[in-house]
Amino acid sequence: MVGIYLSGTGNTRHCIEKFLSDSDAAAKCIPIEDEAAVEALRENGEVVLAYPTQFSNVPYMVKDFVRKHEKLWSGKRVFLITTMGAFSGDGTGCCARILKKYGAVISGGMQIRMPDAVCDSKMLKKSLAENRRIVREADAKIEKAVSDIRNSGKYPREGLSFPAHLAGLFGQRLWFYGKTTGYSGKLKISDACIGCGLCASNCPMGNLRIEDGRAVNLGRCAMCYRCISTCPQQAITLLGKKVVEQCRCEKYEGTSD
Repeated sequence: MVGIYLSGTGNTRHCIEKFLSDSDAAAKCIPIEDEAAVEALRENGEVVLAYPTQFSNVPYMVKDFVRKHEKLWSGKRVFLITTMGAFSGDGTGCCARILKKYGAVISGGMQIRMPDAVCDSKMLKKSLAENRRIVREADAKIEKAVSDIRNSGKYPREGLSFPAHLAGLFGQRLWFYGKTTGYSGKLKISDACIGCGLCASNCPMGNLRIEDGRAVNLGRCAMCYRCISTCPQQAITLLGKKVVEQCRCEKYEGTSD
């Protein structure tokens, strides 16, 4: 078994690492941007694919990865994990339908609520105590799923049904479809940028580089919010105009309130 994931602020990484450590301590967990992900996909028959839901859809970077390596999915058993701030609809189902076209067998899906990761919006923001509670509930959900799989072979199938498909389609995807049909060029970098290079080194797409002492957007943003959540100057925004909170999962992984 191998885990391949896209994670911006750490939510999805937390969930897939928890799932794999509880399921198979020997299983590797590899970021989707890592060159080793392709070879791991080639060599393993069982894959856990995890990503954050964006407007009830699959991040384009994940779609791109799946399609670029379409011949490697045939016969693979794939379990899908998606993370969401509030609503996912058929976040797992969107990717499952693509994978099935390439011959993959979908063993199941989980849609896990995690702390909001959109740093430049006030919507969905919670207190530290509330976010820690959300993470604890996510961990408990993963533990139960792993126990059910181990004891009965029953995999959760969240987001894979036709009603879930309708919920995702009409709940969000139709209204925001243009935001997820390709990479975004809308990342904004303010004059507060000091050219430290942290964003460029962290970007999974290599979308940012430093020119003349400041970061430059190359127009291939995956909307993962990694750069926005880590910029020391809070100089980067995407959907909003101001950084409200730099959302990093490690802030919420504590056990006390």
